[in-house]
Amino acid sequence: MIGCRRIVLPALAVFCLPLICDAQPRLADVTTTTAPITIDGVLNEPIWASAPKIGDLIQRQPEPGLPPTERTEVTLLRDADNLYIGIYAYDSEPGRVIGTQMARDGALMADDRIEILLDTFRDQRSAFYFATNPAGALVDGLAFANGQLNTEWDAIWRVRTSRTDQGWVAEFAIPFKSLSFPAGQVIWGFNVARTIYRKLEDNRWSGARLETQFLQVSEAGEITNLGGLSQGVGLDLRPFFAGRWLHFGRTGLDDFNQKPGLDVFYSITPSLKLTATFNTDFGETEVDARQINLTRFSLLFPEKRSFFLEGAGVFSFASAGPETPGGIPATGADVYPFFSRRIGLLGDVEVPIDAGIKLTGTVGRTDVGVLNVRTGDLRTDDDRLIVDEKNYFVGRVKRNLFKQSYVGAIFTGGNPAVDQSGQTYGADMRLATSRFLGRSRNFVVNAYGARSVNKGVATNDSSYGFSAHYPNDEFISQLVYREIQANFKPAIGFVQRSNVRLLRASGSYNPRPKDFLNIQQMNHDVFFTRFTRLDKDQVESWDLYVTWWDWHFKSGDSMHGMADFDPTYERLFEPFMISPGIVLKPGEYRFTRFRTNLFTTAAKRPLSGSLTVGWGNYWSGQAEQVLASITYKLPPRFTASLSTNQTFARLPEGEFTARIATSNINYAASPSLSFTNLIQYDNRSRNLGWQSRVRWTLKPGSDLFFAFNQGWVQEEDENRNLRFMVQDTRLSGKLQYSYRF
Repeated sequence: MIGCRRIVLPALAVFCLPLICDAQPRLADVTTTTAPITIDGVLNEPIWASAPKIGDLIQRQPEPGLPPTERTEVTLLRDADNLYIGIYAYDSEPGRVIGTQMARDGALMADDRIEILLDTFRDQRSAFYFATNPAGALVDGLAFANGQLNTEWDAIWRVRTSRTDQGWVAEFAIPFKSLSFPAGQVIWGFNVARTIYRKLEDNRWSGARLETQFLQVSEAGEITNLGGLSQGVGLDLRPFFAGRWLHFGRTGLDDFNQKPGLDVFYSITPSLKLTATFNTDFGETEVDARQINLTRFSLLFPEKRSFFLEGAGVFSFASAGPETPGGIPATGADVYPFFSRRIGLLGDVEVPIDAGIKLTGTVGRTDVGVLNVRTGDLRTDDDRLIVDEKNYFVGRVKRNLFKQSYVGAIFTGGNPAVDQSGQTYGADMRLATSRFLGRSRNFVVNAYGARSVNKGVATNDSSYGFSAHYPNDEFISQLVYREIQANFKPAIGFVQRSNVRLLRASGSYNPRPKDFLNIQQMNHDVFFTRFTRLDKDQVESWDLYVTWWDWHFKSGDSMHGMADFDPTYERLFEPFMISPGIVLKPGEYRFTRFRTNLFTTAAKRPLSGSLTVGWGNYWSGQAEQVLASITYKLPPRFTASLSTNQTFARLPEGEFTARIATSNINYAASPSLSFTNLIQYDNRSRNLGWQSRVRWTLKPGSDLFFAFNQGWVQEEDENRNLRFMVQDTRLSGKLQYSYRF
């Protein structure tokens, strides 16, 4: 990096260092026991009654700082193998306790729930996350970057719940072998939250302020008496056997293959874990959600494969974000020097992974991540090479600073393209505090610089930028500057939009009125986003998105963005095909869109839904948009939902309709046995797809998966009638069993 880029990081450091200060955390002891503990959700062993509680929770909302309306007792125990957490959630109306989900890693946002954070390194940035609800759902994940959560990560642990005439009880057992922690450390970061959903009440043990989100690990308290912990040998072996049958609808041919494989997890030290996979199969992974792209830029699909998600937080980079509030258009200019979906996937086609190895963890105050993956070749039915054998390498380090900050570097090597190679280098920095200028306020500054090195490219191959974010309850603001040069193309990364300079500035005012129309909070937003095309040095696009009012009621219902206002400018330097056969000419386009959420009902109800409509000018013509969803629940086992996103455009160049319809039908027989069905249709590809999945957890860490995929395509017959023709059918199964040493 040259010029002003050389001074960005030190200048930001000088600016932000005076902002960092600490607060005294809450502290509790973990009681040691040698008595056997049965995980049954009853808490009837004598030690639960005699051990001290950690102290009362504090109300975060709706009345910050006041005692909760319902009492919660939390007790912490440990023996040689497990951390036990016993929670009695008293409730004066036990019949109104809400627990609608039972499936593993289900969404608990509409339920009463208990959430736990374990910051075993006490680095105040990352933590292990565990949660449950009155139905006994198991939800776990990795919290990282002091606010982000990856729930695709699955640990070996247990929880049981029970309902009583005084509320409900949750009993957790978390093996030390399932965690990473520094040897010899006796203090961990810890936090627990209880949500009483019918009251929209959020209670916390630590950090019970409106400005603080639960996943802000820096706001956790501390628990002690954790010395002398052991992980045993620290070795987990998870052999698996996978099989797949594929029937080709057009040819009638069948293909069947099966393979064994092995996943290995080894704790080199209590804080450094080695993960390896051999002959890898991802047959248990969910399919991607359908998207129709009406923009000129790439769409981002999230990673869902378990091997790549293990320890993924260390590979996160400061070039993405800040996050955009719900309902506000994203910048559309995400930059990821490393994006794991570029390894082992070509579009939606799986590329065979022969082996992969990953080292993640902490050495002192430095987070490290090293990834090396070997993929096989992929050929067409006529033996034409699509992807040749490749080796991919990623190295990442983050040096932790102060309480929530770091400086880091990343390197990637490898290129999925045939006979190509590529490297990417980058450095980033995060400076953050939750005590901005000595007050209880959050403030975050990110900065980064990166360069890609690809064959035949010597210039315009860099990206750099910074952002300042003030994410608090009543006032939120952000400033983002980012430059993405035309030839910046990280071979195993992702760039949504290149050859542009981004500037985004925004502000939000979100008061909580007292006793006014039963409103919990009112949101008002102004977001201005501008892109300048680098090679032309001209504005390529800008838009001003204004939310006049966005009301959230204490009942859980809401009116999101009544009459949002979005004047937009677009300049096309080349023709743009917005829909098949409809091409917009180069030139300037000015148009204004409006959007209104007619209603969003509270998810706690058996029947809930939302309806949003958009209208106004659209490029050279007009367009309307309808987003609708409806959900029906028979708690805690059955949930069915249907949603649709439709755009009806009328342009001088032609008319088109973009339509996506999605349905989820899920049934959980118990927290360990669930059936999920995902049905999707979009009229751009005219494909109808159905995936049905079964997950049966035989015991923690050992699972049986079945997945059935069926596709249809909508075609026009000789009478010009549209009908669905059967496409490929796939049935896959996978059995994995864990051995822990």
